[in-house]
Amino acid sequence: MRKYQTLLFDVDDTLLDFKAAERTALHLLFEEQKIPLTDEITAHYKKINQGLWKSFEEGKIDRDGVVNTRFSILFKKYGQEVDGPLFEQNYRRYLEEGDQLIQGAFELIQDFQNEYDLYIVTNGVSKTQDKRLRNSGLHSFFKDIFVSEDTGHQKPMKEYFDYVFARISNFSVEKGLIIGDSLSADIKGGQLAGLDTCWFNPAKKPNPTGIVPTYEIQSLNELYQVLR
Repeated sequence: MRKYQTLLFDVDDTLLDFKAAERTALHLLFEEQKIPLTDEITAHYKKINQGLWKSFEEGKIDRDGVVNTRFSILFKKYGQEVDGPLFEQNYRRYLEEGDQLIQGAFELIQDFQNEYDLYIVTNGVSKTQDKRLRNSGLHSFFKDIFVSEDTGHQKPMKEYFDYVFARISNFSVEKGLIIGDSLSADIKGGQLAGLDTCWFNPAKKPNPTGIVPTYEIQSLNELYQVLR
């Protein structure tokens, strides 16, 4: 098996449990606004949010177009006009506290820190990702953290990976591996950049996309077998 030197990790739902952080942040936001958060509203929010981030990945809208409109779009469905950026600001405050780890993430990264060059590659908001990684205890294990907001591009764009590769000393694409949960961002992006890819798929979701990862794992512990 080929030896990798540089491991590029996604953050949300790969190392940190974004679903848990999102769920808590939404409950706190709606509680603050004295609005009942129903399962129906949550489902609508997730659908809107996922659609906006997909448009972001495709380069159709910028990050602000995602975060500053998702709540106004949501409430418009219910006949209400709300201040989207203000709702986002309040939501972001709660989301930044969401540092729940995916099972096995801390131990894995701690084990790998002296064996591999570890980097973060994530789409999202820099301040939020930085705080969550610091609070989780993971931040210091990584040589650098590349957030789309800072690069001017996002996964899966090749320009994003060009930006990352240019800032990693002695980087070799043949010795690089990207690990992430998103076929459309992490795996497709890695392929466009010439990297081997590892799809983290704990829910064993089907893959009808035609995007075929180099490896597929259901738990982070399986990464030991992939690498060693």
